[in-house]
Amino acid sequence: VAIDGTAVLLCGPSASGKSDLALRLIDQGACLVADDQVELEARAGTLHAAPPEVLCGLLEVRGMGIVRLPHCAGTAVGAVVELAPEAELERLPEAASRDFEGVALPLYRLAAFAASTPAKIRLAVAGLAGATDNSGLTREKS
Repeated sequence: VAIDGTAVLLCGPSASGKSDLALRLIDQGACLVADDQVELEARAGTLHAAPPEVLCGLLEVRGMGIVRLPHCAGTAVGAVVELAPEAELERLPEAASRDFEGVALPLYRLAAFAASTPAKIRLAVAGLAGATDNSGLTREKS
């Protein structure tokens, strides 16, 4: 999904909540980039994400099937969210990164089904740009 023009890769095993979390983010104004598969390309030190042509605009919604949504492509990726069970998350994790195509991206481990997860992702994206949210919080850049 892309939030304010910055894509966030949602990673996790099957049934970990990727599409559910994407749907909640989209419902709050994010844009679908791709579901299930994403094409990644590094250009000038920036990772870009696009949907495979056959999957453009399609999102699998458990209990409803495949739905068509507006989508965006060729979006620069700013962060990676690895989905994990709440019990496995550290309260105060060290800064981490994940490498794709030679581009290191900030990595966040979050619980997909926690009510606050969409807000945490928005906070992370705002922090990437050094922006502040309504609470005045900023993310330290590492």
